[in-house]
Amino acid sequence: MPRHAAETAARTPQPDTGRPRSASVDPADIARFAALADEWWDPAGKMRELHRMNPLRIGFIRDHVAAAHRRDALSHRPLAGLKILDVGCGGGLSSEPLARLGAEVTGIDAAAEGIGVARLHAGERDLAIDYRQSSAEELADTGATFDAVVALEIVEHVADVDSFLAALGRLARPGAPLVMSTLNRTAKSFALGIVAAEYVLRIVPRGTHSWRQFLKPSELARGLRRHGFVVEAAKGMVFSPTTADWALSDRDLDVNYLMAAAKAAA
Repeated sequence: MPRHAAETAARTPQPDTGRPRSASVDPADIARFAALADEWWDPAGKMRELHRMNPLRIGFIRDHVAAAHRRDALSHRPLAGLKILDVGCGGGLSSEPLARLGAEVTGIDAAAEGIGVARLHAGERDLAIDYRQSSAEELADTGATFDAVVALEIVEHVADVDSFLAALGRLARPGAPLVMSTLNRTAKSFALGIVAAEYVLRIVPRGTHSWRQFLKPSELARGLRRHGFVVEAAKGMVFSPTTADWALSDRDLDVNYLMAAAKAAA
């Protein structure tokens, strides 16, 4: 391209996509998930592994949030009255079960398409969930705080991990639990989470993940501590190809894992 043409292109205003502009927002990843918006609630579609994984994630969240707030995790609505934030909520796969457990759920996502699907699906089921197109930083800037924060399968997609974790620290009230899930950066996670899942078995859309963005548990824990959290637990999530089911593991955190933390008291 001639120099004057390149300079003109650089000065040309880019179209406003309406998406949040924050340090942690990766436009390419947001666009990728926006294109999958219609797939969110198809348990046999491109999000099927999230559907299979979801009961395990929700049980882990329920137990830790209930314990933090001195609730009986096995009661009918153990999270009743608690304000819970679901960061990177997508189509609402985690927001809806949390609402059914009694929580007052706010779900945020940078992709308007996912938020639209989430609102429609929740409305059809008479679930009152406050869905907003927002980044974690933007919501934190409003001064909003919550009794618990969840961020599932999202930190491996953000452009600035430290900015994202800092925002989570501002959104969690003192003592509030935080639950995150993500993928470890190991040779095993590359083989199973990238090569097998995306290219061989094709159970995850190709290009969903970048292995370099995966976080080791030690790295995630260090980042959380830097922003005022006390790490309380880490568990692996292990998939069994024979049962097509997921289970928690104390030892195998090599691929998928959950981490629970709590915001330090003021």
